[in-house]
Amino acid sequence: MKIGIGSDHGGYELKEIIVKYLEDEGIEYVDYGTNSLDSVDYPEFGQKVAEAVKNKEVDRGIIVCGTGIGISISANKVPGIRCALCGDTYSARMSIEHNNANMLALGGRVVGRDLAIEIVSTWLKAIFQGGRHERRINKISDIERKYMV
Repeated sequence: MKIGIGSDHGGYELKEIIVKYLEDEGIEYVDYGTNSLDSVDYPEFGQKVAEAVKNKEVDRGIIVCGTGIGISISANKVPGIRCALCGDTYSARMSIEHNNANMLALGGRVVGRDLAIEIVSTWLKAIFQGGRHERRINKISDIERKYMV
């Protein structure tokens, strides 16, 4: 599995912790920035990672901003993206098992480093259950297509 990862300045420190975790676990990743604590705009980084997922340059994406809210909203504007903002391991697991999320968002100023790693680990190990959940994912895609211009 190849992971795309990105953040704004508010999520930079947590992104770097997650990058180290991915390296330690031998998980391939592409870092889409940012690369410092200098102020940047989160929509750019949510979009970069989301487009990489959409274009199959990476299998899944992880994005981080201060709360995780703005960057997840930005990513979810890209057609085909299902980005879940998670603050606990149960939500992370369900976001894959039931919702087939292809991106995970975290809040760098909200979630502590140990919990963040547990969330990432849980999310990466989870497997989409399909079945009745597939029908629901298809309905989400139908809604998305309805509003595409």
